[in-house]
Amino acid sequence: MLRGTINSPDELGRMLQQGRLLKGLTQRELAQELHVTQRYIHEMESGKPTLYADRLFDFIRATGLTLAVEIDEGEDADG
Repeated sequence: MLRGTINSPDELGRMLQQGRLLKGLTQRELAQELHVTQRYIHEMESGKPTLYADRLFDFIRATGLTLAVEIDEGEDADG
């Protein structure tokens, strides 16, 4: 299992990418599954700055919260 504390959109993007890669999905395949564009997946994984993301991480820091992600690397990772 991969674990990480997320402190920025960049870090979140890297963990999202790792999760996708461990599932064996391309950005295009994930985009089709989620009914979004491949560009949207790319932007999420690259940690593209957005007002929402900036405010989310400001909120997390201001309230002393920790955002953590766990990626199950096992064969049953797809649910």
